[in-house]
Amino acid sequence: MKIALTGGGSGGHFYPLIAVAEEIRAIEDERHLVPPKLFYFAPSPYNKQALFENDIEFVRIPAGKVYRYFNIKTFTGIFVTLWGTLIALWTLFRIYPDVIFSKGSFASVPVTLAARVLRIPLIIHDSDAKPGRANLLASKQAFRIAVSFPDTTKYWPEKVHAKIAYTGTPVRKALHTLDGEGAREYLNIKDNLPVVLVVTGSLGSQYVNQVVVDALTTILPKAHVIHQTGKNLFKGVKARTGVILHEKEYKDRYHVQPYLSASALQQAASIADVIISRSGATALSEFALWGKPSILIPIPEKVSHDQRTNAYAYAKSGAAVVLEQENMSPGILASQALSIISDNNKKLVMGSAAKHFARPDAGKVIAEELVRIGLEHDSKE
Repeated sequence: MKIALTGGGSGGHFYPLIAVAEEIRAIEDERHLVPPKLFYFAPSPYNKQALFENDIEFVRIPAGKVYRYFNIKTFTGIFVTLWGTLIALWTLFRIYPDVIFSKGSFASVPVTLAARVLRIPLIIHDSDAKPGRANLLASKQAFRIAVSFPDTTKYWPEKVHAKIAYTGTPVRKALHTLDGEGAREYLNIKDNLPVVLVVTGSLGSQYVNQVVVDALTTILPKAHVIHQTGKNLFKGVKARTGVILHEKEYKDRYHVQPYLSASALQQAASIADVIISRSGATALSEFALWGKPSILIPIPEKVSHDQRTNAYAYAKSGAAVVLEQENMSPGILASQALSIISDNNKKLVMGSAAKHFARPDAGKVIAEELVRIGLEHDSKE
């Protein structure tokens, strides 16, 4: 049996694919199946180590971005996608996987278009409350459509409603549970003050970093702040906070890192009282599994069509507070963070709501269906 994974361009698309691959390997062990051959079709491998650890073969398929606003790169992107589709046709014909799982994004378009021509079974998953254009394009040919938020059917074409299943977003096994033993020592936190965790992803967020830094003098007298800035923004943030916190008696309560590995994130989240973040769907799924209150600052609608919808759909559960970037200030952010960490009842209610939203079996549900369809297709050949 051969299973192809496609999508990518960001961790929010890539790591759910890895989570599903982990579950496929678990099913393989449980049922004593002949190990399926797994392939990852995308323009770049994103994380070679994660592919290696799950025995996934990377196959390069070019794909180009098509922007929502005027950008000369859109024209280049169309031609790259057409060229990628021709390469995908030949590659899929040569490998001929039994089933394909797509996470969407521009990286998936050549593969899903080629799969339509070759009539290869396709399952798609959309992490966002509003589906992306790549998944909408692939929805009519898909055997199954997995979604991460309840009540999102209205955003999909009526003809595909019967295919839709609310599964949640797959999360890597390493991030399913939190182990707080030794976390404070690991992160050099020497007292029992509350902890505010700021996560901005591997690329970071210039805006979130700036507002958090400006709020530090209000938050740090009452709490620790663990701040993941993004690799490229780390030096600038560290230099600025060095000036702002110089000679402040609470400066040691600020813990800044460019990036948090899965284990470091697990440690930080285990002791966090509240998490400040953008509102990417994969991040929200992790917060829900952890049962942690969150403050969400979605990317504005004109830049990202999905984050604002994600934020409000998640906050509807009671697990989060949404702060619009246009109306934000350091004072408002600090006030919201302190309000949550100082009220144990509020923390419990928000944490419980997060847990209720979580779908810890998302990866397993999708993997089971992939294996089922894959085995059926394989047996017909």
